[in-house]
Amino acid sequence: MPSIIYHLAFRADWEAGLAAGEYRAPSLAEEGFIHASGDEEQMLRVAARLFTGRDDLLVLDVDTDKLPEDSPVIREPARSGEIFPHVYGPINPNSVVRVRALVPDASDPGTFTLADAD
Repeated sequence: MPSIIYHLAFRADWEAGLAAGEYRAPSLAEEGFIHASGDEEQMLRVAARLFTGRDDLLVLDVDTDKLPEDSPVIREPARSGEIFPHVYGPINPNSVVRVRALVPDASDPGTFTLADAD
């Protein structure tokens, strides 16, 4: 059974990564790793806290078994103490097993639903 983690990506960044053959979130250059969540509930909490009202977000379901060896996943505590997976390298497109749109609720922009990405 694959080990799936969830990464919130801006649509333009993901499309650029597809064109380049590898996805590099801005945090990889800024912090040395790509942020991810260990489950959908954790990912939705992060989206509500950091991305309220954004309509250009995608959820990348990443199979950690398909990441390159030079992109290890390390589960580390955030300042809150909650554990998050961090990818210490780029994400290859073939490790992304599903891409979904994160759609803000019109009546509550801090609430999101998941939909098939176009």
